[in-house]
Amino acid sequence: MQTFRFRKTFGAELLADEQTVFTLWAPSSDEVFLEIEGMAAQKMRSDGQGHFSLKAACGAGARYLFRVSGGQSVPDPASRSQPEGVLGPSVVTDPDAYQWQCPEWQGRPWNEAVIYELHAGLLGGYSGISQRLDELASLGITAIELMPINSFGGTRNWGYDGVLPYTPAAPYGSPDELKSLIDAAHARGLMVILDVVYNHFGPEGNFLPVYADAFFDHEKNSTWGTGIAFDKPEVAKFFIENVLYWLMEYRFDGVRIDAVSAISDHTWFGALRERVKATVEPGRHVHLILENENNDAGLLRDGFTAQWNDDGHNALHVLLTGEHEGYYKMFSKDPTQDLARVLAEGFVYQGQFNPYSGKNRGMASGDLPATKFILFLQNHDQTGNRALGERLLALAKPEAVKAAYALLLLSPMIPMIFMGEEWGCLTPFYFFCDFHGELAEQVREGRRKEFSQFAAFQDKKNRNRIPDPNALETFEASRPERAARETETGTTWLALTRQLLTLRREWIVPYLHNVQSAGVHVLGVGALYARWRLDAGKILTIFMNFSENQYDILETYHLIYESSENRRVGLLPPFSLVACMEDVA
Repeated sequence: MQTFRFRKTFGAELLADEQTVFTLWAPSSDEVFLEIEGMAAQKMRSDGQGHFSLKAACGAGARYLFRVSGGQSVPDPASRSQPEGVLGPSVVTDPDAYQWQCPEWQGRPWNEAVIYELHAGLLGGYSGISQRLDELASLGITAIELMPINSFGGTRNWGYDGVLPYTPAAPYGSPDELKSLIDAAHARGLMVILDVVYNHFGPEGNFLPVYADAFFDHEKNSTWGTGIAFDKPEVAKFFIENVLYWLMEYRFDGVRIDAVSAISDHTWFGALRERVKATVEPGRHVHLILENENNDAGLLRDGFTAQWNDDGHNALHVLLTGEHEGYYKMFSKDPTQDLARVLAEGFVYQGQFNPYSGKNRGMASGDLPATKFILFLQNHDQTGNRALGERLLALAKPEAVKAAYALLLLSPMIPMIFMGEEWGCLTPFYFFCDFHGELAEQVREGRRKEFSQFAAFQDKKNRNRIPDPNALETFEASRPERAARETETGTTWLALTRQLLTLRREWIVPYLHNVQSAGVHVLGVGALYARWRLDAGKILTIFMNFSENQYDILETYHLIYESSENRRVGLLPPFSLVACMEDVA
């Protein structure tokens, strides 16, 4: 069977004949010793530039630590395996040991993407996710996206507090079990995308400041902590190789890079794109996805696959719920017009002043095809960063959510749904972690302080209703309730999901190679229709009404979907959506 390995510059690389080469960049240390379990410590060779290396007589399964200046023993920052967690020893692994069952998999073109975001721990780890793949594929999902799986402190976490970017978190399963999940997904035609975090490290288990303070840029701190010095060649290479490692050794079909706005050195993105292009096999589809508060359309023009469209979510959320606190204030003035701009041009904010941040935000995006934008109604951020983790169906009229769901799955933008959304899940999704002692108290109180500016939580008694992120019950309460799939509501939503994704596959996906807006027209508050030019002379028109009013609409050709069973010809009822496809000369 074909095997895959990406030879990293950093960490432990297994050679033949029970030999392993160890490499560590430790510019803050004068000397470094390699400690292999059962063997005497060995001094590593220095090149005088902060790089330490040594070839040692050990093979797969050897446990090791690096002892740096000051006598502290630390795990490998590029460790492939940490079975005892981020505070334990690293383990030498043989990347060639796993026998791939789908080595010829080439991925899928981006226009076919229908993304399902999930949290590995809540779905039972890698083996638990594997058990869900058949049902997801049968619904019409074509890609699963894993929230970050890099190792973190404790046994449960969203993943954004990770400290070892190369190490799959042990609570979810072994490295080979992760490969088996990816293999199983590919066997069912599903892509697998990984969320990666390069803008900060978590608060527990990050030893880099001890021996590599130059890894950080203390003048460019972000919301999440000390800035990272991407302008340093070793740092830039560390993260570029991390992307290549996941794409090549684990065969992920793409990565979603978290909080791109916190990465200040933009030359890194060009270098990443070039290395990926030069490394990935010809003909294989891999996708580089961004989450970027800056709405940097330039990165999308330069070849990055797509960006999460927070503007689209926010405009729809305000229309559906009427909420206007926090960052929703940015979209509260005229959410209908904001949605119109999203559907026509991608971003709402294209350089204008942002009252929430007090700065100008974004750049022009109207020339970009709709497939450069990933649209969603819910995700881990927009649900879990609420104080009480409410799902959208708990906040808005179900019939309005149904119309928005149809827009999500039928628009030319790439749709993403959040685990459980396909059956109308009402289980909250909370922020959770597993810290202890003073750190746990800081996280708990910080979470409550964060929401003190909101009207509902200005009273201390109400703030105490916010679940403790560190409590095991907070994690358990976030598991999507599977039993709800079998209820009348659950089966109705599943049928709707299957119907809409079937329509998308048959009517829309084949014509998504060069999509451009053909105009958007506002009918009234909460109501509008949008048109797109697709391939082969197709025109897709979607009429949508998220209000309680009724509107006249133009007669169109070839109706492919309508959400209202009682729609009268020429009328758009409250909380409804109508989609039509035309052939034009």
